[in-house]
Amino acid sequence: MIVRKRVSHQIIDEIKDKIRSGEFPVESKLPSENELAKMFNVSRVPIREALSALASHGIIESVHGGGSYVRPKPLEQLLDQPLMEVISYHQVIELLETRIILETKAAALAAERHDEEDLSKMYLAQEMLFKELHDPDKINDKADFLFHQSILHSTKNNVLIHTLENLSDIYNRALKASLAINTRIKGKKQQVYEEHQSILKAISLKDAKSAERQMYVHLSNSMEKLKSRRSDFNEGLGEESE
Repeated sequence: MIVRKRVSHQIIDEIKDKIRSGEFPVESKLPSENELAKMFNVSRVPIREALSALASHGIIESVHGGGSYVRPKPLEQLLDQPLMEVISYHQVIELLETRIILETKAAALAAERHDEEDLSKMYLAQEMLFKELHDPDKINDKADFLFHQSILHSTKNNVLIHTLENLSDIYNRALKASLAINTRIKGKKQQVYEEHQSILKAISLKDAKSAERQMYVHLSNSMEKLKSRRSDFNEGLGEESE
């Protein structure tokens, strides 16, 4: 079956090819959104989506008000690996809002209903995260997903579990996008690890109120960090669409 690629995905491939060939040299400034739109004969919307995905994967760096630059030494493996499905700033924020509503209560239920196997999975996730703390090439998405998934399953509430699992596609894309941006902030990985530790402590002590509060703090901090790095999504919130 022939699958037609989204326009933004075709642009991603074209830009990666131009970086690989040297047409867009390392540390050089990319053409503006308008120039890229003319180059590829498209509107600025798919250009923004493509730049957002490239920035999230560390291939380019976007400077607020200053355009986008090819990152120093973009590893060949970064250029060769497929990029995740493009996701917008609005989708990530909406998903985080949903997570705050559902996962804060999930943490409280997990504190009341978890068993030793559940705790073991949470500790395993934290061990994975700890090992990756000082690796700049890791965004910790697998460890983060395992930690939150373990909490969710600890609730023993099938409706809640299935509700979030039905969001798994956008959940994973949003998680990778937000972590790719947040983990570039100095000290953010350590902060996430410590916030997870606070949640885990509350759950292990069967302190439902504290678990709920710590989860709220954790997800709210992620939300605020993303809002502070709004420009990294290259989506132009409030700008007119084309």
